[in-house]
Amino acid sequence: MTHFGRLLIVVIAAVLVFSCSKKEEKATADVEKKTTADAEKKTPTKVSSSSAKTGWLTSYEQAQQEAKAGRKLILMDFTGSDWCGWCILLDKEVFSKPEFQEYARKNLVLLELDFPRMKPMSAENQEQNERLARQYQIQGFPTIVVLDSGGKQVGELGYVPGGPAAFIAELEKVPKG
Repeated sequence: MTHFGRLLIVVIAAVLVFSCSKKEEKATADVEKKTTADAEKKTPTKVSSSSAKTGWLTSYEQAQQEAKAGRKLILMDFTGSDWCGWCILLDKEVFSKPEFQEYARKNLVLLELDFPRMKPMSAENQEQNERLARQYQIQGFPTIVVLDSGGKQVGELGYVPGGPAAFIAELEKVPKG
């Protein structure tokens, strides 16, 4: 293999590894903030406690309240829902499947912490998500942080191949608090 061929393989591997990295997200943060601010000026957005995904909350406070009341774990999904390939795959292969949704209804409070590039977000949700990403030292997407009903971190996952059964198996290894 030529030197150019090896170099090309290394470059392609680096692009794949860092495609959903926090550094890439940080590099576009100014553009995203401007886009979000412009969108909010044009269309007033209502701060919502639920996202477009059925069964998912976007308010950390509401998730904490529901977890305490139901003695459930909080599954926090740090995602780039409209640009991160692994995030989109995790949603398609796991979160959108009935098997996961049934498991979640019984055991989890689902919290989506999104870092979109194209979708507008309220300033309140954007600030909350950035604060939580700093607090939990999120370096890339998707990152799944699991909290017990008292708010203590008990687990962290990423993309798990194998669909809902494999993802649920990994969740079952997380201490319940």
